[in-house]
Amino acid sequence: MSDSTTASERPFFGQPFGWLVLAVGLALVPLVAALVNAGWPWVRLHPALNAVLNGSSAVFLIAGGVAIKQRKLAFHRQAMLAAVSCSAVFLASYLVRFATTGAHRYPGHGAAKTFYLVLLGTHTIMAAVALPLVLRSLWLALKGRFDRHPKIARVAYPIWLYVSVTGVAVYVMLYHLA
Repeated sequence: MSDSTTASERPFFGQPFGWLVLAVGLALVPLVAALVNAGWPWVRLHPALNAVLNGSSAVFLIAGGVAIKQRKLAFHRQAMLAAVSCSAVFLASYLVRFATTGAHRYPGHGAAKTFYLVLLGTHTIMAAVALPLVLRSLWLALKGRFDRHPKIARVAYPIWLYVSVTGVAVYVMLYHLA
């Protein structure tokens, strides 16, 4: 059996990588609960959790990019599904945070604030561009349309990676450097 046949015959959670992703996700729930119970305010933990989700998405994207270059199709599929999962949970979590606490202004001044605003602006624009590209690429891959999937993925991948990495940078600048 070829690598791609194996991947399509076995469900995502029929593979060890899928279980690892689930275990890490489930481990975050009691960890966050313990931190909140220890007195860490949720308004500080929630953005950190979002940064972890963005960072995890970036790690899975890089793993998926390396895997496809090495023609490890099953691992590529798993890594990209994990990246999509992290990004989807991030988006839902971010929208909840934004709805409950609103926009957070960068408290710094001068060149640091200018750099932050440029980074945030490009991050936001690229996130809006990435979403339909990622969804289309995912749909094509899940439908087995491998004649068209790589064409969209070559455009979506660097944009999505940029958004994931700059999401972490925006968090660090807003909550730790400002």
